[in-house]
Amino acid sequence: MSGRDRSPAVVAVRYGLPAAIVLAGLVLTVVGQSDSAVGAGVVLIGVGFLVALMGALMRLGIASNRDREREEEARRYFDRHGRWPGPKAGR
Repeated sequence: MSGRDRSPAVVAVRYGLPAAIVLAGLVLTVVGQSDSAVGAGVVLIGVGFLVALMGALMRLGIASNRDREREEEARRYFDRHGRWPGPKAGR
């Protein structure tokens, strides 16, 4: 995780937003006086989990792109030098 990923805004969106949505859903589910309020609470809980899942999948996609870029760079190195980058042979 880079320093940019730890900024307060990123942390608030990544963890705070889904937690706030789930908390609102829990409050509506527990305090709701009508069936529609309880139903809305359950929906909010589901939405909170979906927001968290979407964030996790986006981070996985970004990490996958970084892996592809590293692999492509290693292939270019191989084409130039005739060997894979890394520790020298015999070490």
